[in-house]
Amino acid sequence: MRLLTLGLLFVLSLNATLMAQDTKKLPYYEIPEAAETYTAGTSISRMIDGLGFRYYWATEGLRPEDLAYKPSASSRTSGDTIEHLFGLSNFILSTVIKDYKPVDGTEMTFEQKRKQTLLNYKKASDILRATDDILEINHNKFPFWNVINGPIADALWHCGQVVMLRRASGNPFNSKVSVFSGTLRE
Repeated sequence: MRLLTLGLLFVLSLNATLMAQDTKKLPYYEIPEAAETYTAGTSISRMIDGLGFRYYWATEGLRPEDLAYKPSASSRTSGDTIEHLFGLSNFILSTVIKDYKPVDGTEMTFEQKRKQTLLNYKKASDILRATDDILEINHNKFPFWNVINGPIADALWHCGQVVMLRRASGNPFNSKVSVFSGTLRE
């Protein structure tokens, strides 16, 4: 009887742990549901959602050897590229929040930086999704067009580099990821 009670407590404890982990799931495991209407804000929000989804899966399960890998002496490591992506996420968020103070990542671990990058993308996307007029949030000295062809496009480019680098270091991108549907195939 005592063994049965201990076994039951273990199962309940494991279940509670798994449920707690599920509620702490990072953004972009799957792409969020699309907005019901097309506006400038919802369109750019969706671009960032696509970026967040790609970043999530490009960086999921990276090992220390993946982060240190670089194909030549003059190229960036995967870790360097992820650092750049973190900076781009801060920049994107600073374009939609007037007095945004970028998060300092100098003392962050890879996992902390990954999480903060995903949270930055999610916050920027949420703000843009709720914005009817992009001019309302254009706080910078340059047109918002530059945010699209600059840091958003650059971040998409670098996500592809992380995928390529992880393949080269022997840790390929999850083949069950569908970037078209924004889901993980069964």
